[in-house]
Amino acid sequence: MEKLSEGEWKLMELLWEDAPVNSTQLVARCREKLQWSKSTTYTVLRRLCHKGAAANEEATVTPLVTREEVLKAQGEELSRQAGGVSPFLTAFFSGRRLTQKEAEELKQLIDQHTWEG
Repeated sequence: MEKLSEGEWKLMELLWEDAPVNSTQLVARCREKLQWSKSTTYTVLRRLCHKGAAANEEATVTPLVTREEVLKAQGEELSRQAGGVSPFLTAFFSGRRLTQKEAEELKQLIDQHTWEG
């Protein structure tokens, strides 16, 4: 999946909350939440449809990908650009502190996804 721009991400957030949604209602929601004009909403929606992230069929808009699928694809791309998971995470955590709960959750994820061998 192609990377989503900030505006595309914002529109997808609304779709994940409300889908399926009538396109007229989506325009109103974007005006209320994002202060977008009708043309901006339809421009961003058209880009999302072109990328395969959303569909606009018979004035009903639905997301075609989940938040998790988008996060996974974008995370994999960032990891690839960084040269692997370790360099990516090193850069990501640079200058930040984890809560105890976050650290425990990450440890569990690492244990679940570690290859034995």
